[in-house]
Amino acid sequence: MPGNGNSLTRLRTAITVFFALDGFVFAGWVVRIPAIKEQTDASASALGLALLGVSAGAVVTMVLTGRLCRRFGNHRVTVACAVLLSLSVALPPLTHSALALGLVLLVFGAAYGGINVAFNSAAVDLVAAMRRPIMPSFHAAFSLGGMVGAGLGALVAGSLSPTRHLLLLTVTGLLVTAVAGPVLLRQEPPAPPEPERPAEDAPRRLDGRTRGLVLVFGLIAGCTAYGEGALADWGALHLEEDLAASPGAAAIGYSCFALAMTVGRLTGTTLLERLGRTRTVVAGGATAAAGMLLGSLAPALWAALLGYAVTGIGLANLFPVAVERAGALAGPSGVATASTLGYGGMLLGPPAIGFMADWFSLPAALTSVAVLAAVAALIGFATRRAAAG
Repeated sequence: MPGNGNSLTRLRTAITVFFALDGFVFAGWVVRIPAIKEQTDASASALGLALLGVSAGAVVTMVLTGRLCRRFGNHRVTVACAVLLSLSVALPPLTHSALALGLVLLVFGAAYGGINVAFNSAAVDLVAAMRRPIMPSFHAAFSLGGMVGAGLGALVAGSLSPTRHLLLLTVTGLLVTAVAGPVLLRQEPPAPPEPERPAEDAPRRLDGRTRGLVLVFGLIAGCTAYGEGALADWGALHLEEDLAASPGAAAIGYSCFALAMTVGRLTGTTLLERLGRTRTVVAGGATAAAGMLLGSLAPALWAALLGYAVTGIGLANLFPVAVERAGALAGPSGVATASTLGYGGMLLGPPAIGFMADWFSLPAALTSVAVLAAVAALIGFATRRAAAG
C-alpha cells in the first residue's frame, strides 16, 4: 500500500519520469519534422494535413482515456500508453507518402493523448494523498524533458538519419518504461486523506455544478495552451519580421519563453502553498497578459524577449492548476475534459494567429494571447468561491 512516505515518494518519482519521457519523445519527433517532410516529398499543405493526425488521434483518445482509467486504473493505462508512444515514434521515418504519415501519426497522437490523461490522473491522486500542491512539478518535468529532447535532436540532426534518431527514442522510451513502469504497476493509486475521501459509490458526482466547474477549468487550460501554441509557431517569426532580428536571435525568443515556463513550474509548488490556487491563477494570468502585451508591441528586441519570458512565468502554472482541479472534481473524466479543451486551445492558437495576422498584423494578432491570459485570470477570480466549495 502506498500509504507511507517512502511509497508516495517512489510513486511521485515514477510519475515524474513518465512526464519527462513524454516531453522528451514528443520534442524529439518535432525536431525531425522537416526531414520527414523532405523524405515523404509532401507539400506544405499535405504535411499540415498529415500533422493533423497527431491532433486527431490525441483528441479522440483523450475523450476515451478517462473511461479506460476508471476501468483499468491510471497506472496501467500510463504504462501501456508509454509503450505505445515509444513504439509509434519510430514509424514516421518508415513512411513515403503524406497519407501513410498521417495514418501512423494517428497512432502516435493516440498514445500521446492517452498518456497525458493517464499520468495527469495519477498525479491528481497523488496530489490529494500528499496534501501538497505538487502538480506544477510534474509539468516542469514535461517541460524539461521537452527541452532536453529538442536540444539532443538538434545536436544529432546532422549526423543521424531520422530513422536512427527516432529508433533511439523508441529504445530509450522502452528502457525508461521498463524501469519506472513496475513502480506504478505494483501499487494501487493512493487513497486521498479520510476527511476528503468521498463515498465509494459517488466518488465524482457529475452534477450540473461539477460539470460546469470542470468546463471552467478546461477553459483556463485552453487559454493557457493557446498562448503556448501561438508563441511556439509565431513568436520567432514576429521577432524576425517585425523587429528585424537575425534567425538566431529570433530562435532565442521561444527559448526564453520555454525556459521561463520551466522555472515557473519548478517554483510552482512553493507559489501555490503561499498564494493558493485562485491567487496563483489570477496573478499568473495578469502577469502573462502584461508580458505578452510587451512581447507583441515592444519596438525593441530586448524588450520583446523580456516580454516572452514574463509571459512564460505567468502561464507556467495555469495549466497544471486547471488540470489538477478538474481531476479533483471529476477524476479521470475531469482530467480528460480539461486536457481536451487545453489541447484544443493549443491547436486553435497557431491558425487563429495566422488569420488575424492577415486581417490586421502579426503584432496585433499576438495580443490575443494577452487577451486570453486576462480572460483566464478573470475566470479564476469570478469562480473563486465555487471552485473552493
